[in-house]
Amino acid sequence: MRSEKVTFMGSQGFDLAARLDRPDGDVEAYALFAHCFTCGKDLNAINRISRALADDGIALFRFDFTGLGLSSGDFANTNFSSNVEDLLAAANFMRDTLDAPSIMIGHSLGGAATLVAAGRVPDIKAVATMGAPFDSTNVLKQFQGDLNTIEADGEANVMLAGKPFTMKQQFIDDARGQNVADHIANLKKPLLVMHSPIDDTVDVEHARKIYETARHPKSFVSLDKADHLLMRNPADGAYVARILSAWASQYL
Repeated sequence: MRSEKVTFMGSQGFDLAARLDRPDGDVEAYALFAHCFTCGKDLNAINRISRALADDGIALFRFDFTGLGLSSGDFANTNFSSNVEDLLAAANFMRDTLDAPSIMIGHSLGGAATLVAAGRVPDIKAVATMGAPFDSTNVLKQFQGDLNTIEADGEANVMLAGKPFTMKQQFIDDARGQNVADHIANLKKPLLVMHSPIDDTVDVEHARKIYETARHPKSFVSLDKADHLLMRNPADGAYVARILSAWASQYL
């Protein structure tokens, strides 16, 4: 696998840090990846997925959302809508400089953003999610104890995954104003839903709702004993990639 660092302009006008992983041989397809809430493009599980996809000729383009990782901008001014717009900016950049993405993959809240964005990218032939919530308000439970403070003061410093973040009222309002279900119902693209039945961050019930709301062709794969971040067992990331590659091959 060959990797290179890339920078492109995100939806809010800031430079976003990206990484393009290509197979050593010919590129059969390009995939665009959306990471989980407050995570980043360099999560170990994504590295494993990228390597496994490269073995099957699929190049993966991944980036840090605005204000996260190595990307510029202020995370406090981002929200679910800006994540969707960052994804669209990434797809446009790929189309202009590489090739249009054929596959969109989203993890956790990035999966929900992918379900919304994919319908606006005509080149996409297949969509896959991992541990994705059915609605964008599910993310609010990660700082539920701070919601009253945010609503009273307009913002608050909260701890997420052991790191401090400033969360503003606009993030909450934007999450509550989304209708991800409508986008799922009108996706009109093949969908693969992957979820662990023991996911304690996004309950597997969300996967059921996504699957039932989506139209055919659609598939569901249980990730069995995997944790939400696919970190407990290094083999989980490779397994996800193998399933994804085999499933997507029929549409590429």
